[in-house]
Amino acid sequence: MQSEIAQITPHVGGVIGNAWLMIALPLVGAFILLVFNKFTNRWGHLLGVVMSLASFVVAVLAFFELIGLGPEERRRAVHLYEFIPGMVDMGLLIDPLSISFALLITGVGSLIHIYSIGYMSHDEHRRRFFAYLNLFVAAMLLLVLADNYVGLFIGWEGVGLASYLLIGFWQFKPSAAVAAKKAFVVNRVGDFGLLVGMFIIWTSFGTLAFKDLGAKIGSGAASDGTMLAIGLLLLLGACGKSAQLPLQSWLLDAMEGPTPVSALIHAATMVTAGVYLVVRSGAFFFPEGSGAALAVSIVGAATLLAGAIIGCAKDDIKKGLAGSTMSQIGYMMLGAGLGPAGYAFAIGHLITHGFFKADMFLGAGSVMHGMNDEVNMRKYGGLRKFMPITFVTFFIGYLAIIGFPLLSGYFTKDGIIETAVHHQPILGWLAVLGAGITGFYMSRMVFMTFFGEKRWADDAHPHESPLVMTVPLMILSLGALGLGAYLVLGGRLYDFLRPAVGGEAEAPSFQFASTPGLATLALVAVGVVFAWMRYGRAEVPSVQPRGSFLTTFARRDLYGDALNESLFMRPGQWLTRIAVFFDNRGVDGLVNGLAAGIGGSSGRLRRLQTGFARTYALSILIGAALLTGALLLVGNI
Repeated sequence: MQSEIAQITPHVGGVIGNAWLMIALPLVGAFILLVFNKFTNRWGHLLGVVMSLASFVVAVLAFFELIGLGPEERRRAVHLYEFIPGMVDMGLLIDPLSISFALLITGVGSLIHIYSIGYMSHDEHRRRFFAYLNLFVAAMLLLVLADNYVGLFIGWEGVGLASYLLIGFWQFKPSAAVAAKKAFVVNRVGDFGLLVGMFIIWTSFGTLAFKDLGAKIGSGAASDGTMLAIGLLLLLGACGKSAQLPLQSWLLDAMEGPTPVSALIHAATMVTAGVYLVVRSGAFFFPEGSGAALAVSIVGAATLLAGAIIGCAKDDIKKGLAGSTMSQIGYMMLGAGLGPAGYAFAIGHLITHGFFKADMFLGAGSVMHGMNDEVNMRKYGGLRKFMPITFVTFFIGYLAIIGFPLLSGYFTKDGIIETAVHHQPILGWLAVLGAGITGFYMSRMVFMTFFGEKRWADDAHPHESPLVMTVPLMILSLGALGLGAYLVLGGRLYDFLRPAVGGEAEAPSFQFASTPGLATLALVAVGVVFAWMRYGRAEVPSVQPRGSFLTTFARRDLYGDALNESLFMRPGQWLTRIAVFFDNRGVDGLVNGLAAGIGGSSGRLRRLQTGFARTYALSILIGAALLTGALLLVGNI
């Protein structure tokens, strides 16, 4: 029996009533660090950490207050103020879905803040970096906590601004500045889709508040075509933020930012915003017979394969992890497209991925920290002996992401695969194939970095990172170990999320020996063995070999940039040139020609003004004679 989504009820007082503090604290931190500028250089990084941790404390307290309520009472609206009179009030929605994201954003975000103290210790602009981190956390929290699409969109754009600032933080590097602009522009495409979708929602339902939309959508106020259009436009917005096909091209270039940025944006927060948008807007994707949900699943399946293929050919450790992020978000989108049956596994994988991918991104940063910022894995090798803590924590994250039995990814990713095989068999088996490729490219990364003979330069002196960097790695690796089992077994997360997203009254049980699960493990094992033969047992060339056509295809990101240039950039350039030509020769030509004609005519007419009275009298006489003649002629006719 399908259970209904719980009603949203007003809430006053308590921690939930003051949930705005979650957003305000990091926002105040960013304000102080940016406004007071160099005066905060000595302690600004500490303020950034404290504000993020304080926000996490508020999120934890709000979570415990929420679970103290009955399941049907766990959707609480906190009114803040009248934002746009007659259109929308500003408020927060504290429910199982939003609080799950809030805990992830503030918890993992705080660990990344702490890690950044060590990673950015020698950067003269560290204070500004922490200001941007705080700004990003505040914007992301507004995105997931807002109780309407307007507040969500403000947070959505705030996240885009903060990511632009963070990706291009080292703006003295042309590659970083270009990457930041590329991320900003590509995301604007997705944002346009979200904005148009909001316009249609407003014109169709007269509201943008989640509370009011629930009842109006159920009443059939909009046609099937309108619902499909809204769903596809929201999906376009999700593709931009979550780097899904066809708007994925910005993610790999975004690795130009400092490594903590990659961990924050590309593991636990910004790239998951699209998944949140789809799940929060589930009513628009699942009317009877709608194809919007299927489109979500298709995009997810295509992206998980594309990201995995790209990851197979990357020698840059951060770009390899970026391809992996594309792929794993694809799994989440696939699950989100399956409706309430897949929501819990999608959100569960989102949470566990936040831990093990942040663990691996920060682990990559630890490797770079000990290797003079070298990112080429062909110049690593044998680092497990020199960085034991980094190796162990990274290896735990690796086991989690490939779905090693009983680790976090095993429960959440396999849950998505099993659900997909049951509801969309073709897409589900494509996800099984993607898992096998994941086993290969992640094993390749581990073998090239931590195993084999050393291949680094003579001036490199690999060493373990300080505790301020390794302690966050240890905590994140604990989440990679056991969080998946805790969330999935017994249907804990499914039951917790059900008041916010709906679902069957009885949670689906996780199958340890299902056919898709066994096939997934077998393909992963094949991928690991193949990677060992190519990069573990065999010698790894220090110089990248030419490779086959498929290797080149993957190295060039499946020619995504070339496709965008051919379809959009170059036609856009020609369109711009035609517009400039038309403006110069057409619009300006007409205006300038008219002005020149009037000027020339007036210059010639001015010669008739001689200043002699007899000339003017003669002109009047001739004019009068012509007028009289004309009148006589008309009279005779």
